[in-house]
Amino acid sequence: MRIVHSMPTLRLADGGVVRAVMDLCGGLAADGRDVTLITCDDTDAPPSWKSGVPGVPKVIKVARPSLPGGFFNGAQMRELEGHLRGAGVLHLHAMWTTSNPQIAKAAGRLGVPYVLSVHGMLDDWCMEQKKLKKAVYMALLARSMLNNAACIHCTAEFELAQARKHFDASRVRGEVIPLVFDLSAFRNAPGPAIARAKFNLPDDGVPTLLFLSRIHVKKGVDVLLRAAAELVKRGVNFRLAIAGTGDGAYEQEMKSLAASLGLQGDRARFLGLVTGDEKVSLYQAADVLLIPTSQENFGFVFVESLAAGTPLVTTKGVDTWPELEASGGATIIGRDPAEWASTVERLVKDRAALRESGRRGREWALANLDSARTLARFMEMYERAAGATGSAGRSLGVGEAGAPGKHGA
Repeated sequence: MRIVHSMPTLRLADGGVVRAVMDLCGGLAADGRDVTLITCDDTDAPPSWKSGVPGVPKVIKVARPSLPGGFFNGAQMRELEGHLRGAGVLHLHAMWTTSNPQIAKAAGRLGVPYVLSVHGMLDDWCMEQKKLKKAVYMALLARSMLNNAACIHCTAEFELAQARKHFDASRVRGEVIPLVFDLSAFRNAPGPAIARAKFNLPDDGVPTLLFLSRIHVKKGVDVLLRAAAELVKRGVNFRLAIAGTGDGAYEQEMKSLAASLGLQGDRARFLGLVTGDEKVSLYQAADVLLIPTSQENFGFVFVESLAAGTPLVTTKGVDTWPELEASGGATIIGRDPAEWASTVERLVKDRAALRESGRRGREWALANLDSARTLARFMEMYERAAGATGSAGRSLGVGEAGAPGKHGA
């Protein structure tokens, strides 16, 4: 089966969806699958992916959509149809790429079934942002794309429950499969010494609190800073490391907020972007990860933290919060700064219990996020999609071949 993925850009700086797509494609190809990845921007694709060597995805770069609104013109669509012809399944990613409905229709004309990963973009919180614009887009283009998919893929049951509000669950299968997560860097983690030296985080008994994510309004950096200010008032000793970058103006706004709250020096230190072994080491140097997010889909940062043995605190805005909580390594609370201050104060008072929580979280991550098992589940999803689809590229209804199974809609 030839598997075709479509992703507008392959720039890792654009966020977790790009990483998710690249990890999935790379894993499938390494497993011997025939994988093609169509993109308009191959910036961060490994060079071998562009050369067509065996064992890696074949990256095909196409021109950006030339029409207003991000739509492909007729000639561009004919080129795309050439790349889709003969594929066993097409995998589309994300909801708000305006060319995706065009590609989905082309797949339907060719009899190629398609799977759509919504990546948390149908979550209630997301649907409330730019609500009118999304409602118009859904009515004109996206609902048809959803309802003609062979399968809607989500990463968590909570995500699927929210997504089902926006597609016809009587005719479209919903599947829950976690994202592919490479555990190798965490199975052989470098230890905390690298980060301690790089970022001046001495092992002196002062708890290290870590925020590691994009500095974006939905991530709750402001909540964390106000909680930190409250901890100072309560006489709690700590250092707060904020790792990540974001929009320059918003990042400066958060730095100004920290200053206005009196969070100087180790009380709130902005480290910038941290990657590779330094990132894994930073997790290990921290006592607890703190992300007061409004919304998150799979959230690589959470599974990375658990895999590194670092417990975490986050909110029910994360689609995977039930799984995180069940791991034994996560505390789930609201977004009130006072609640965050009280939770952190309680946790850092018993660092032995924190370490035990981290141990349980790591054990869960290593046992439940094996990439070989996840890749096998994606292949099963593709095979079901191909088997449950007629010539129009639509999934069959309940009671026909390919009716929903365990995760069926």
